[in-house]
Amino acid sequence: MKSSENKLVIIRHGESIWNKENIFTGWIDVELSELGIEQARNAGKLLKEKGFNFDIGYTSELKRAIDTLNLILEEMGENIPIKKSWRLNERHYGLLQGKNKDTMRKIYGEDKVQEWRRGYEAKPPEDADGMSESLKDTEQRVLPYWEEEIKPKIKNNRIIISAHGNSIRALIKIISSQEKIEKIEIPVGIPMIYEFDEDIRPLKRYFLSNNNLDWQLIYDILIIYDKWKTRGNN
Repeated sequence: MKSSENKLVIIRHGESIWNKENIFTGWIDVELSELGIEQARNAGKLLKEKGFNFDIGYTSELKRAIDTLNLILEEMGENIPIKKSWRLNERHYGLLQGKNKDTMRKIYGEDKVQEWRRGYEAKPPEDADGMSESLKDTEQRVLPYWEEEIKPKIKNNRIIISAHGNSIRALIKIISSQEKIEKIEIPVGIPMIYEFDEDIRPLKRYFLSNNNLDWQLIYDILIIYDKWKTRGNN
């Protein structure tokens, strides 16, 4: 079975070595962990099992997302064009990048760090280059790439996007315009499917599952992901 031309697959990259070490990553280019590699391969196996095929892949300019996409396609036996854009990068975490999350909570307080991580307009202190992004900033730079590059191709192409927690939140906010993204948790390595009508208006969104676990249960479990694993894995 082939996937519909009006379906879009979005996946958050597998666990990175800094996710594992509880470090704010942002735009710093780190590798996947061994678990992250396994998560990407498992996603590829699941997509192949469910009959998905792709014509175009999109990803960020960061290797953890690029490698996730490449591993997925390798497992599927797919060889397709891949387009990379900084607009799909993780949000820039400013001065927090490269810092341990628990240490930052001790310095700035739990509430302030949580506000920086999940507040729509709040952003961390800028780094030495004056860089830092809020979720709103991330959405604003993802928007033109969605409108000009990805959305026009959905009707005639089967598309997969490998990106990051916050750039995926931005995509969700753009596609499902009324939805608040601050509290949405994006599990690593689980394909998220959007189905659209003929005018590329979203009909539904769900996580793909294997035959032993339905997508709603996956989603319900991972809603508490942030509370269970407070380090956030961004």
